[in-house]
Amino acid sequence: MFKHENTYSTRRPIRAGVPQGSTLSPLLYSAYTNDIPRPSSSVQLALFADDTALHLRGATERNIGPHLQRAIDELGRWFQIWRIEVNPDKSAAISFIYRKGRSSMVVDRGTPHNAPIPWQHNYKYLGITLDRNLHFRDHIKRVRKTAIFYMSRLKGMIGRDSKLSLRNKRTIYLMCIRTVMTYASPVFAHAAPNRLKKLQTLQNKFCRSATNAHWCVKNSVLHRDLDIPSIAKYMKDASERFFSIAETHSNPLLSAAVSYEAPPPYHFIRRPRNALTDPPDDFTAEVESL
Repeated sequence: MFKHENTYSTRRPIRAGVPQGSTLSPLLYSAYTNDIPRPSSSVQLALFADDTALHLRGATERNIGPHLQRAIDELGRWFQIWRIEVNPDKSAAISFIYRKGRSSMVVDRGTPHNAPIPWQHNYKYLGITLDRNLHFRDHIKRVRKTAIFYMSRLKGMIGRDSKLSLRNKRTIYLMCIRTVMTYASPVFAHAAPNRLKKLQTLQNKFCRSATNAHWCVKNSVLHRDLDIPSIAKYMKDASERFFSIAETHSNPLLSAAVSYEAPPPYHFIRRPRNALTDPPDDFTAEVESL
Protein backbone atom coordinates (compact mmCIF):
# COMPACT_ATOMS: atom_id res chain seq x y z
CA MET A 1 0.00 0.00 0.00
CA PHE A 2 1.24 3.43 -0.83
CA LYS A 3 0.32 6.90 0.27
CA HIS A 4 1.49 9.80 -1.83
CA GLU A 5 2.71 13.07 -0.40
CA ASN A 6 1.77 16.10 -2.49
CA THR A 7 4.38 18.82 -3.02
CA TYR A 8 3.57 22.22 -1.55
CA SER A 9 5.71 25.26 -0.84
CA THR A 10 4.85 28.81 0.18
CA ARG A 11 8.15 30.25 -1.09
CA ARG A 12 8.16 29.12 -4.69
CA PRO A 13 5.55 28.20 -7.32
CA ILE A 14 4.18 24.67 -7.29
CA ARG A 15 5.84 22.72 -10.08
CA ALA A 16 3.99 19.46 -9.49
CA GLY A 17 1.22 18.31 -7.18
CA VAL A 18 -1.59 20.15 -5.44
CA PRO A 19 -1.69 22.26 -2.24
CA GLN A 20 -2.30 20.15 0.83
CA GLY A 21 -5.51 21.07 2.64
CA SER A 22 -7.17 22.78 -0.31
CA THR A 23 -10.81 21.85 -0.96
CA LEU A 24 -9.99 21.28 -4.63
CA SER A 25 -6.93 19.12 -3.97
CA PRO A 26 -8.72 15.73 -3.88
CA LEU A 27 -10.56 16.47 -7.12
CA LEU A 28 -7.47 17.81 -8.89
CA TYR A 29 -5.35 14.90 -7.71
CA SER A 30 -7.93 12.37 -8.88
CA ALA A 31 -8.01 14.02 -12.31
CA TYR A 32 -4.21 14.13 -12.44
CA THR A 33 -3.86 10.40 -11.70
CA ASN A 34 -6.90 9.24 -13.65
CA ASP A 35 -4.74 7.64 -16.35
CA ILE A 36 -2.51 5.73 -13.94
CA PRO A 37 -1.56 2.48 -15.71
CA ARG A 38 -3.04 -0.78 -14.55
CA PRO A 39 -0.51 -3.53 -13.84
CA SER A 40 0.20 -5.81 -16.76
CA SER A 41 0.11 -8.89 -14.53
CA SER A 42 -2.81 -10.25 -12.50
CA VAL A 43 -2.21 -7.70 -9.76
CA GLN A 44 -5.23 -5.51 -9.02
CA LEU A 45 -4.94 -1.75 -8.47
CA ALA A 46 -7.17 0.13 -6.01
CA LEU A 47 -7.19 3.94 -5.74
CA PHE A 48 -8.80 6.23 -3.20
CA ALA A 49 -7.69 9.88 -3.19
CA ASP A 50 -3.91 9.76 -2.64
CA ASP A 51 -3.88 6.14 -1.39
CA THR A 52 -2.76 3.49 -3.85
CA ALA A 53 -3.05 -0.21 -3.06
CA LEU A 54 -1.98 -3.29 -5.01
CA HIS A 55 -3.50 -6.64 -4.15
CA LEU A 56 -3.06 -10.15 -5.45
CA ARG A 57 -4.28 -13.57 -4.43
CA GLY A 58 -1.81 -16.44 -4.31
CA ALA A 59 -0.88 -19.65 -2.53
CA THR A 60 2.21 -18.28 -0.75
CA GLU A 61 3.92 -14.94 -0.19
CA ARG A 62 6.89 -16.02 -2.30
CA ASN A 63 4.61 -16.80 -5.22
CA ILE A 64 2.99 -13.37 -5.20
CA GLY A 65 6.23 -11.48 -4.45
CA PRO A 66 7.58 -11.35 -8.04
CA HIS A 67 4.18 -10.27 -9.42
CA LEU A 68 3.88 -7.50 -6.85
CA GLN A 69 7.44 -6.39 -7.51
CA ARG A 70 6.79 -6.14 -11.25
CA ALA A 71 3.65 -4.08 -10.66
CA ILE A 72 5.48 -1.80 -8.22
CA ASP A 73 8.29 -1.24 -10.74
CA GLU A 74 5.76 -0.29 -13.41
CA LEU A 75 4.05 2.19 -11.09
CA GLY A 76 7.41 3.54 -9.95
CA ARG A 77 8.37 4.49 -13.49
CA TRP A 78 5.02 6.19 -14.03
CA PHE A 79 5.38 8.10 -10.72
CA GLN A 80 8.79 9.36 -11.76
CA ILE A 81 7.57 10.54 -15.16
CA TRP A 82 4.67 12.48 -13.67
CA ARG A 83 6.67 13.68 -10.64
CA ILE A 84 4.57 12.01 -7.99
CA GLU A 85 6.51 11.39 -4.79
CA VAL A 86 5.90 8.18 -2.85
CA ASN A 87 6.53 8.26 0.88
CA PRO A 88 8.50 5.07 1.68
CA ASP A 89 7.81 5.44 5.42
CA LYS A 90 4.08 5.06 4.79
CA SER A 91 4.40 2.16 2.38
CA ALA A 92 3.76 -1.34 3.64
CA ALA A 93 2.90 -4.85 2.51
CA ILE A 94 0.59 -7.24 4.33
CA SER A 95 -0.55 -10.78 3.59
CA PHE A 96 -3.83 -12.17 4.86
CA ILE A 97 -3.31 -15.78 5.83
CA TYR A 98 -4.46 -18.12 8.57
CA ARG A 99 -1.26 -19.02 10.29
CA LYS A 100 0.73 -17.71 13.21
CA GLY A 101 3.92 -15.73 13.01
CA ARG A 102 5.11 -12.70 11.09
CA SER A 103 6.81 -12.86 7.73
CA SER A 104 10.27 -11.38 7.34
CA MET A 105 9.87 -11.13 3.59
CA VAL A 106 10.35 -7.74 1.92
CA VAL A 107 9.71 -6.34 -1.51
CA ASP A 108 13.22 -5.55 -2.67
CA ARG A 109 12.71 -2.31 -4.59
CA GLY A 110 9.44 -0.97 -3.34
CA THR A 111 9.64 2.74 -4.13
CA PRO A 112 11.44 5.05 -6.55
CA HIS A 113 14.02 5.54 -3.77
CA ASN A 114 14.68 1.76 -3.69
CA ALA A 115 13.59 1.55 -0.07
CA PRO A 116 12.50 -1.97 0.94
CA ILE A 117 8.86 -2.45 1.91
CA PRO A 118 8.47 -4.71 4.99
CA TRP A 119 5.62 -7.14 5.41
CA GLN A 120 3.55 -5.88 8.35
CA HIS A 121 1.41 -7.76 10.84
CA ASN A 122 -1.25 -5.03 10.70
CA TYR A 123 -1.78 -1.82 8.78
CA LYS A 124 -4.29 1.02 8.92
CA TYR A 125 -5.91 1.53 5.54
CA LEU A 126 -8.78 4.00 4.95
CA GLY A 127 -9.57 4.11 8.64
CA ILE A 128 -9.63 0.33 9.18
CA THR A 129 -6.77 -1.48 10.92
CA LEU A 130 -6.33 -4.68 8.94
CA ASP A 131 -4.50 -7.46 10.75
CA ARG A 132 -2.84 -10.46 9.20
CA ASN A 133 -5.56 -12.91 10.26
CA LEU A 134 -8.48 -10.49 9.78
CA HIS A 135 -9.52 -10.87 13.42
CA PHE A 136 -9.82 -7.06 13.75
CA ARG A 137 -8.55 -7.24 17.30
CA ASP A 138 -6.27 -4.24 16.77
CA HIS A 139 -8.98 -2.22 15.03
CA ILE A 140 -11.52 -2.74 17.80
CA LYS A 141 -8.91 -1.91 20.40
CA ARG A 142 -8.05 1.34 18.60
CA VAL A 143 -11.63 2.56 18.09
CA ARG A 144 -12.51 1.62 21.66
CA LYS A 145 -9.64 3.75 22.92
CA THR A 146 -10.79 6.66 20.75
CA ALA A 147 -14.39 6.29 21.95
CA ILE A 148 -13.24 6.32 25.58
CA PHE A 149 -11.33 9.53 24.90
CA TYR A 150 -14.42 11.21 23.43
CA MET A 151 -16.64 9.99 26.24
CA SER A 152 -14.29 11.47 28.83
CA ARG A 153 -14.25 14.81 27.00
CA LEU A 154 -18.03 14.87 26.68
CA LYS A 155 -18.70 13.65 30.21
CA GLY A 156 -19.92 17.07 31.30
CA MET A 157 -22.61 16.96 28.59
CA ILE A 158 -23.69 13.31 28.61
CA GLY A 159 -22.80 12.26 32.16
CA ARG A 160 -24.86 11.90 35.31
CA ASP A 161 -24.51 15.53 36.36
CA SER A 162 -25.44 17.00 32.98
CA LYS A 163 -28.58 19.13 32.79
CA LEU A 164 -29.19 18.19 29.16
CA SER A 165 -32.29 16.20 28.30
CA LEU A 166 -31.97 12.50 27.56
CA ARG A 167 -32.86 13.25 23.96
CA ASN A 168 -29.90 15.60 23.58
CA LYS A 169 -27.55 13.21 25.38
CA ARG A 170 -28.65 10.43 23.05
CA THR A 171 -28.09 12.59 19.98
CA ILE A 172 -24.58 13.55 21.10
CA TYR A 173 -23.69 9.91 21.74
CA LEU A 174 -25.00 8.70 18.39
CA MET A 175 -23.23 11.47 16.47
CA CYS A 176 -19.90 11.67 18.28
CA ILE A 177 -19.23 8.30 19.90
CA ARG A 178 -21.14 5.48 18.23
CA THR A 179 -20.01 6.67 14.81
CA VAL A 180 -16.40 6.23 15.93
CA MET A 181 -16.99 2.67 17.12
CA THR A 182 -19.04 1.56 14.11
CA TYR A 183 -17.25 3.35 11.26
CA ALA A 184 -17.10 0.95 8.28
CA SER A 185 -18.77 -1.69 10.44
CA PRO A 186 -19.71 -3.96 7.48
CA VAL A 187 -16.00 -4.75 7.25
CA PHE A 188 -15.62 -6.11 10.79
CA ALA A 189 -19.18 -6.85 11.92
CA HIS A 190 -18.41 -10.58 11.63
CA ALA A 191 -15.65 -10.37 14.25
CA ALA A 192 -15.77 -12.65 17.28
CA PRO A 193 -18.59 -11.74 19.72
CA ASN A 194 -16.16 -11.41 22.63
CA ARG A 195 -14.37 -8.61 20.75
CA LEU A 196 -17.53 -6.77 19.76
CA LYS A 197 -18.66 -7.06 23.37
CA LYS A 198 -15.93 -4.57 24.31
CA LEU A 199 -17.74 -1.95 22.21
CA GLN A 200 -21.10 -2.93 23.69
CA THR A 201 -19.68 -2.39 27.16
CA LEU A 202 -18.96 1.26 26.34
CA GLN A 203 -22.51 1.73 25.09
CA ASN A 204 -23.82 0.18 28.31
CA LYS A 205 -21.78 2.67 30.32
CA PHE A 206 -23.22 5.57 28.35
CA CYS A 207 -26.79 4.38 28.86
CA ARG A 208 -26.31 4.00 32.60
CA SER A 209 -24.47 7.29 33.00
CA ALA A 210 -26.84 9.33 30.82
CA THR A 211 -29.93 8.09 32.67
CA ASN A 212 -28.29 8.05 36.09
CA ALA A 213 -29.83 4.63 36.53
CA HIS A 214 -29.49 2.50 39.63
CA TRP A 215 -27.16 -0.45 39.45
CA CYS A 216 -30.05 -2.91 39.58
CA VAL A 217 -31.60 -1.63 36.32
CA LYS A 218 -30.76 -4.00 33.48
CA ASN A 219 -28.82 -2.74 30.47
CA SER A 220 -31.48 -4.11 28.14
CA VAL A 221 -34.11 -1.94 29.83
CA LEU A 222 -31.92 1.15 29.43
CA HIS A 223 -31.48 0.38 25.72
CA ARG A 224 -35.24 0.06 25.35
CA ASP A 225 -35.94 3.33 27.14
CA LEU A 226 -33.34 5.22 25.08
CA ASP A 227 -34.39 3.46 21.88
CA ILE A 228 -30.81 2.44 21.08
CA PRO A 229 -30.15 -0.92 19.43
CA SER A 230 -27.26 -3.07 20.58
CA ILE A 231 -23.94 -2.65 18.80
CA ALA A 232 -24.28 -6.06 17.15
CA LYS A 233 -27.78 -5.24 15.90
CA TYR A 234 -26.72 -1.85 14.56
CA MET A 235 -23.75 -3.38 12.72
CA LYS A 236 -25.91 -6.13 11.25
CA ASP A 237 -28.44 -3.61 9.93
CA ALA A 238 -25.63 -1.50 8.45
CA SER A 239 -24.18 -4.60 6.77
CA GLU A 240 -27.55 -5.51 5.27
CA ARG A 241 -27.92 -2.03 3.79
CA PHE A 242 -24.36 -2.05 2.48
CA PHE A 243 -24.59 -5.43 0.73
CA SER A 244 -28.02 -4.60 -0.68
CA ILE A 245 -26.73 -1.37 -2.24
CA ALA A 246 -23.42 -2.86 -3.40
CA GLU A 247 -25.01 -5.85 -5.15
CA THR A 248 -27.15 -3.60 -7.36
CA HIS A 249 -24.56 -0.86 -7.86
CA SER A 250 -23.86 0.34 -11.39
CA ASN A 251 -20.11 -0.09 -10.88
CA PRO A 252 -19.34 -3.68 -11.94
CA LEU A 253 -16.21 -3.83 -9.80
CA LEU A 254 -18.17 -3.02 -6.64
CA SER A 255 -20.99 -5.44 -7.39
CA ALA A 256 -18.51 -8.21 -8.21
CA ALA A 257 -16.57 -7.61 -4.99
CA VAL A 258 -19.56 -8.51 -2.80
CA SER A 259 -21.04 -11.29 -4.96
CA TYR A 260 -19.73 -14.35 -3.20
CA GLU A 261 -21.27 -17.25 -1.39
CA ALA A 262 -20.69 -17.56 2.31
CA PRO A 263 -18.65 -20.61 3.33
CA PRO A 264 -20.47 -23.50 5.03
CA PRO A 265 -21.15 -23.15 8.76
CA TYR A 266 -18.46 -25.66 9.70
CA HIS A 267 -15.77 -23.73 7.81
CA PHE A 268 -13.32 -21.93 10.08
CA ILE A 269 -12.92 -18.89 7.78
CA ARG A 270 -15.46 -16.17 8.52
CA ARG A 271 -16.36 -13.53 5.97
CA PRO A 272 -18.14 -10.18 6.31
CA ARG A 273 -21.40 -11.65 4.98
CA ASN A 274 -21.50 -14.02 7.95
CA ALA A 275 -22.83 -11.10 9.98
CA LEU A 276 -26.09 -11.34 8.02
CA THR A 277 -26.79 -14.96 8.90
CA ASP A 278 -25.40 -15.17 12.43
CA PRO A 279 -28.08 -15.58 15.11
CA PRO A 280 -28.41 -12.61 17.50
CA ASP A 281 -26.30 -12.74 20.63
CA ASP A 282 -27.97 -13.09 24.01
CA PHE A 283 -27.96 -9.37 24.79
CA THR A 284 -29.41 -8.40 21.41
CA ALA A 285 -32.13 -11.01 21.78
CA GLU A 286 -32.94 -9.67 25.23
CA VAL A 287 -33.22 -6.07 23.97
CA GLU A 288 -35.41 -7.08 21.04
CA SER A 289 -37.70 -9.11 23.30
CA LEU A 290 -38.56 -5.94 25.20
